[in-house]
Formats: sequence, structure tokens, C-alpha cells
Amino acid sequence: GTDIYEPSDNNTRTLDENYNVVRVGDEMERVFTELGLTVVHDRTLYDYPKYNGAYDRSAEAVQRYLEQYPSIKIVLDVHRDAIETEGGSRMAPVCTVDGRQAAQVMIICGCDNGGSVQLPDWRQNLRFAAAWERSMEGMYPGFTRPVLFSYRFYNQDLTTGSLLIEIGGHGNNLNEALYAGQLAANGLVQALLGPDA
Repeated sequence: GTDIYEPSDNNTRTLDENYNVVRVGDEMERVFTELGLTVVHDRTLYDYPKYNGAYDRSAEAVQRYLEQYPSIKIVLDVHRDAIETEGGSRMAPVCTVDGRQAAQVMIICGCDNGGSVQLPDWRQNLRFAAAWERSMEGMYPGFTRPVLFSYRFYNQDLTTGSLLIEIGGHGNNLNEALYAGQLAANGLVQALLGPDA
């Protein structure tokens, strides 16, 4: 399908990697590495300069990484959501964890529609999504929004450990997003390695 992209006002996006979603990826990478996982962080902005074709461009990169590092088990696509009221005001999904505001997160999981979207192993991705969601919500009640299930690929046809995660929305501030990245990474490590990790 064709992605319809409505250009938004520019103050919701920045190429400065100290302030955009790449920085959230850096925070997740830091936690994963500290907890003993090996990480390859692709810091490319696939939706710049244009949004259309972003998934095709990132799919090519993921395939290159999988060839280069055949031991890769998990591929995370880190996004920031754009959530607005019907009136157009930005929403900032937040929760409080240990007295600090964190952006809420949402995992997106593609599935098969039996026709145009052929995703034969989507159930394995869904099991992974459920385990991660359960881990995050168990550790940090109220931190997650429900998993979004959609008849789209989101490049999840490339591995059975591929998920897309929305870290907050364009109404959240950077500190809320960075804290959310840290919490989401903690939750994933616990889902993979167990509570004693």
C-alpha cells in the first residue's frame, strides 16, 4: 500500500540526534549493552528526507545486517508516534514510574491477512510482542499501551524477532522519551533472560 504522508509543522521533527528518536535508540543500546546484550544500532533516519519508501529503505538495511551478523535474533524499529485529539492538539501519553514521568510505549505487530499480506511467521512475532509487553507492564504498571495489531509488514517478514515500538508521541518531551527507552529496554532484557538478569 501507499503511505499517505501529510507534512506536519516542522517543530515536531529534528535532525539533531541529541534530540530525536536516534537518541532514544542510544539510550536503549546503553541499557542492552550494560545488561550483556550485543547491539548493532543503525542510526539512519529512514523517513528523511522523504517518508514514502521508508520501510523499503530500512528493509534493505536490515537484510544487509542479517547477512553480516547471522546471529541477530531481534530487530527493533524504534519510532515516535503522532497522537492528536480530533481538534488537532497533541497528546502526550505518560505514566509515572518511580516518581518520574515516562512516555508510554506501544508495540506494533504485523499479521497475515491470508491474501495480500503474507506473513507466515507472524505468530512468533506476536508471542515475542506479548512477552515483552507482559514484562514491561509487570515491572512498570501503566507503562504500555495495548499492542497494535495490523495487516502490515513493518519489515516483520524479515525475522521472527522483529517488532516496531512507538516511544511516546510527538507531544512528549525528550526526558520522558529517554526514560521510556530505558524502561522498555529493561523490560525486553527481562523478557529474554528472566527476572534475575
